Amino acid sequence: MNSPAAAGRPDINTQTDFRASMGARRPADVGKIEKARNPNDALIRLLPYLLPFKATIVLVVFCVVVYTALALAGPYLMGLAIDQYIVPGNLSGLAGLSAAMLGLYLLNNVFQTISGWLMASVSQRALKNIRGDLFGHLQTLPMSFFDQNSTGDLMSRLTNDIDAINQAVAQNVTTLLASVLSMVGIIITMFVLNHWLAIASLIVLPIMFLFTNFVARYTRRGFRDLQKQLGRLNGVMEEAISGQKVIKAFRRNDSILSAFRERNQAVYISGVSANTYALLLMPLTAVLGNFFVIVLAGLGGWLALSGLVTVGIIATFISYGQAFIQPLRQLANMYNLIQSALAGSERVFEIMDIPSEVDPTTSPVPMQLSGDVVFDHVAFEYQPGVPVIHDLTFRAKPGQMIALVGPTGAGKTTIINLLTRFYEIHRGSITVDGIDLRDMSKPNLRKQLGLVLQDTFLFSGSVMENIRFGKLSASDDECIAAARTSNADLFIRQLPNGYNTQLSERAGNLSQGQRQLLSITRAILADPRILILDEATSSVDTRTEVRIQAALLRLMRGRTSFVIAHRLSTIRDANLVLVIDKGRIVEEGTHQSLLDKRGFYFDLYMSQFKGQTI
Repeated sequence: MNSPAAAGRPDINTQTDFRASMGARRPADVGKIEKARNPNDALIRLLPYLLPFKATIVLVVFCVVVYTALALAGPYLMGLAIDQYIVPGNLSGLAGLSAAMLGLYLLNNVFQTISGWLMASVSQRALKNIRGDLFGHLQTLPMSFFDQNSTGDLMSRLTNDIDAINQAVAQNVTTLLASVLSMVGIIITMFVLNHWLAIASLIVLPIMFLFTNFVARYTRRGFRDLQKQLGRLNGVMEEAISGQKVIKAFRRNDSILSAFRERNQAVYISGVSANTYALLLMPLTAVLGNFFVIVLAGLGGWLALSGLVTVGIIATFISYGQAFIQPLRQLANMYNLIQSALAGSERVFEIMDIPSEVDPTTSPVPMQLSGDVVFDHVAFEYQPGVPVIHDLTFRAKPGQMIALVGPTGAGKTTIINLLTRFYEIHRGSITVDGIDLRDMSKPNLRKQLGLVLQDTFLFSGSVMENIRFGKLSASDDECIAAARTSNADLFIRQLPNGYNTQLSERAGNLSQGQRQLLSITRAILADPRILILDEATSSVDTRTEVRIQAALLRLMRGRTSFVIAHRLSTIRDANLVLVIDKGRIVEEGTHQSLLDKRGFYFDLYMSQFKGQTI
């Protein structure tokens, strides 16, 4: 089947530049990404996925407040123990207070565990909804979108980017809340105990925020770049795994390894850059923490010698100082995860923001179409100003076989894409039984269409399940009857488990001919009024071709059929042969009449069977 790319397309019907909308850039432009275009917007758009669980989140917040308050009480009780029990030598009072502190810390751990478990539950349910919305939205996008975007990048958004959100939400929301509450609580407590020591303690804050803001600019750029490079690496790996037969047959292992190493190196460079800046925050906070303790020890010692504070207060402040640095370190440690999650969520929402396939029509299609198809002055272009189909006019009468022939890139596949409404025409009209395709809903139209493609796609599952894909309501007997009609029943019964044999990915445990027969069986079961065949026998041996041709003849009987033909010998019985070149019909007629003209079709035919050049 001719690739639409061969005809020079990359825009969809709405003329939306998907590459721009998805933030795709040439490799040379990747380093210019400064940050997520709108991290605040990405964060705001994540919130609705958490709102359904607000009751649980309120309980989580309560637990966090409780265990944070319990943690703040620890240093205060320690200072109290020094001043009231250790210095006076009151051992009995010290034992009681120590027991109270032990209970306090145990409760702290209990509430931490409960909050972590509740937040994990909320995050997994929210992520299930995000994943479901993203996958569901993908099903509504037009074929043009999938033509333009690599499978690897889309898989990366469904896996890596969702996982990045998971890491931030499940593991860091409670930590972030606890860190902020802890810092605020420590500052308030410090001012209550001694405002001079509290003011000295706050010297570290502006320094910390300056460093954090500096590192943040480069960290955002790094993690968005890393996510993009991971998507490209996934694309290379997906193609390499799916195309192993071609790779081995053409001995291209080295070139594939080279492409992988290039992308892997790009991921390595992006990862090192992103994590280097992110990890700078940890040593910075360590240095600031030590500076914090030195300031408190020096000033506190001077105040103690002056009789303005007690030793217990100094110990409490040093403990609070260390406790204050700890949430700063936690914030630094999870900063890279938060940035990665924001970049990942933005990539996810970029997909969700792409408009769904437009299909405003809900008009029903008659149950029994005769299959009278008319192309009336149809024009189409994938890119504005680059026409692919020019003023195309022809008619396929009910039950006729219409063959589309021509060189690669002539527009044969585009004609089929327009008939199936994978793309919308720009001018003219296409009608079936006098009904304009644009007046039919796409699902109703496609119920009347059956496709048998050269590159047969079968799903993982049983043979029976793959046949039933043509008509989900079909019984086993109907599926078996369709297999008998297509001559597939014989080979199916010879499989290890017959119709219950499980197929591997892309049905790799079947031959090309067997896969093609299953595809024909699926189409027979669907019982379409209009049949589209993309050279269904070009990849099989002569003996198998005879069997498939016999099955196709049964399938085409009484149906309007469009056949994209590369082997011109397969269309000798076509009612009408349309010779397509550069988006135009240059010749039309029967096989024999076109040979008699000794024109374009004659040259094509002779180049195949007589060894002559055009």
